[in-house]
Amino acid sequence: MGALLLVGTYFFPLWSITVEAPQYPEGLGIYIRINTVDGHAKNDLKNLNIVNHYIGMQEIVPESIPELKYMPPIVAFLIVSGLLIAWKGGKKTLYLWLAFFSLLALVGLVDFYLWNYDFGHNLDTENAAIQIEGMTYQPPLFGTKTMLNFVTTSLPSWGGIAAFASIFMGCLAAFLSWRDKQSA
Repeated sequence: MGALLLVGTYFFPLWSITVEAPQYPEGLGIYIRINTVDGHAKNDLKNLNIVNHYIGMQEIVPESIPELKYMPPIVAFLIVSGLLIAWKGGKKTLYLWLAFFSLLALVGLVDFYLWNYDFGHNLDTENAAIQIEGMTYQPPLFGTKTMLNFVTTSLPSWGGIAAFASIFMGCLAAFLSWRDKQSA
């Protein structure tokens, strides 16, 4: 079941970042998908890039993010290997799959944090229209943060929730397998 939940990452966004401000009362938002980044609404990514330009942030260009090319085959591998392990059985292979999946999830979160850090700290201050000494614009990994008059919220979306649920299901299967071994 855990491996099948990962199929949802191909259909639903992994992460959502929204920005609200008085000049954008309806908010702007981006979805980070398994293979691209797009806006919540039609022009959100374009408008967010325009707003970010004023503070010297890099433009968000999905084609320039290599992780978006690697993620689909990695997740496909996790799905297929997880289904094979469920079909063939094997506690050690289940533990190995879960450890590999958990490590990939951790690496993915660290990579996302570093991506946010780079975008929020590596500013083109020479060409920025708005310059505030010492100000950085890194969105939070989880939760909400206020930067100037912008309120930014970053949370898992349905695909990310499916991935977390998949890891949880794998942990549950590993625990039940371990418990059965202890009672035998």
